Amino acid sequence: MADGDAAVLTLRGTLDSSTYQRVRDRIIKAALDEPAAVVVDVTRLDVPAQSAWSVFTSARWHVARWPDVPILLVCEHEWGRGAIKRNGICRYVPVFPSASAALAAQADGESRPHRRRARTDLVAGRGSLAQSRSVIEEWLTTWSQTAYIPVAKVVATALIENVLEHTESAPSLRLETDGTVLTVAVDDTSSRPAHVREEVDSPDLPSGLRIVAVLTRMWGNAPTPTGKTVWAVLGPENCL
Repeated sequence: MADGDAAVLTLRGTLDSSTYQRVRDRIIKAALDEPAAVVVDVTRLDVPAQSAWSVFTSARWHVARWPDVPILLVCEHEWGRGAIKRNGICRYVPVFPSASAALAAQADGESRPHRRRARTDLVAGRGSLAQSRSVIEEWLTTWSQTAYIPVAKVVATALIENVLEHTESAPSLRLETDGTVLTVAVDDTSSRPAHVREEVDSPDLPSGLRIVAVLTRMWGNAPTPTGKTVWAVLGPENCL
């Protein structure tokens, strides 16, 4: 998928409690690739319980802060669009009668800025820390974003150390920038969300995700089909 294109997903089968999470995570995964929008065709989706439509607002909520990719629904039949609207989904996720209408509506909106991105898989061990710092310096130098190098290294180290401490995953590292802000994201295979823990031994000494919370504009978790992505957004004010 080229940068700036929309991702189009077509859902078939039944949306219920047994498929809810799988559908949500598939949409989130598509959004994490940062297309211009995620267009989801639900024309042939069977939804026996109307409450299950909330999967689309749930997916939108997970990506609202980052990467803030619009999610658009397509339903070719009027009764399906009516059900989506009656359940309040359109307050957050608009629905259109065709994919072309959804894509046209997205094209009429503000275009997303060009983004640079890079990704690498890391080893499941302490060697990943030096590996991550090396590629961060290489990527940000290539992108003429050297001011972010020190803080990006600190944040990435904290995120990767969290993976190594709490999971058995081999993490992967991703950096993205639109020229104004920088996102550091680390993927792992654990579905347990990362969160700041109280430090019993040394409560006054910041460590781990406390450092991430202090040094970034915002950070959070996004579930994926294989685990989760923990991300942090850095602005110019965060440069060390």
